[in-house]
Amino acid sequence: MTNNEERRTKNEEPMTMKYVFGPVPSRRLGLSLGVDLIPSKTCSFDCLYCEVGRTTELTLTPLNHAPYAEVVREVKERLQTCRPDVITIAGSGEPTLYADLEKVIDGIKEITEIDVALLTNGSLFWREEIVRRVLHADIILPTLSSAFEDTFRKIHRPPAELLLEKVIDGLKKLRAMYSGRIFLETIFLAGMNDTDEEIAALKSIIEAINPDKIQLNTVVRPPADIRAKCLDMKRLKEIKNFFGPKAEIVAGAPVGREKKGWESAAEDFLEMVRRRPLTAADMARLSNMGLQDAQSVIKGLLMKGMIQKREHSGEIFYVAGEENVQ
Repeated sequence: MTNNEERRTKNEEPMTMKYVFGPVPSRRLGLSLGVDLIPSKTCSFDCLYCEVGRTTELTLTPLNHAPYAEVVREVKERLQTCRPDVITIAGSGEPTLYADLEKVIDGIKEITEIDVALLTNGSLFWREEIVRRVLHADIILPTLSSAFEDTFRKIHRPPAELLLEKVIDGLKKLRAMYSGRIFLETIFLAGMNDTDEEIAALKSIIEAINPDKIQLNTVVRPPADIRAKCLDMKRLKEIKNFFGPKAEIVAGAPVGREKKGWESAAEDFLEMVRRRPLTAADMARLSNMGLQDAQSVIKGLLMKGMIQKREHSGEIFYVAGEENVQ
């Protein structure tokens, strides 16, 4: 083994794919190739339930966090080796805080016919310039989890100047200006936004926003704050029936296609690390994958909270996340 090979085995190198990860299975979209534009954890919310962790940079100011041409180049390169159902702009921060978002969306659409989805907390669409940046996305998946200011602040912990009224007005503005599909996610936390009063008020506002789908969710992975408690399936089904035919439960829903390729690799990695801690090089070798491809799957699993990183004697190991330990 050469010195360079030894260093690659003992230390995790920076990934060649800095902004692109996966594809990884998504409960809401199928097999998703992720695009991460924002430094972890830069966001306009600090949600109790966030699986990425606590927000370290709470802001409402969009910046150019990454060179958009490099992001598009990485997507193009990854698409040479995989065929996801969707390309999802998401990741470890709020993507509408990326000032060149429109250029990334347009750049991706120039190189592929695969749908481009935007996974967003929906907090900034009261700014018309933000809405205009996302108009060319095929699917937008914003979040709205309460109709009451106090509950909104308790769950999302936004900056003081960001009021729920602004967020709701922004979602209505998005619907008025955007001709694509809107899948509105509502995340329910037991004891916080699951009362009849909360649900009735939320239904009224959602009907005014008029999304194409209402996707009901709850805590399914370790949250940023232990106060975020999972809502039981019986209550979710009651809410689904109350919201009507547009509503669907996505919490724990299986990916709706045969498992193969990259999705299978993600499941294989999970099974491996349930048995013992492994390095990226270990997983690449055991699955007969290239190290770069293995690292891409690992990054997606990390961001979804399905595996965790540990360091020992200067080496990086991966272990199963709490919910994946059997």
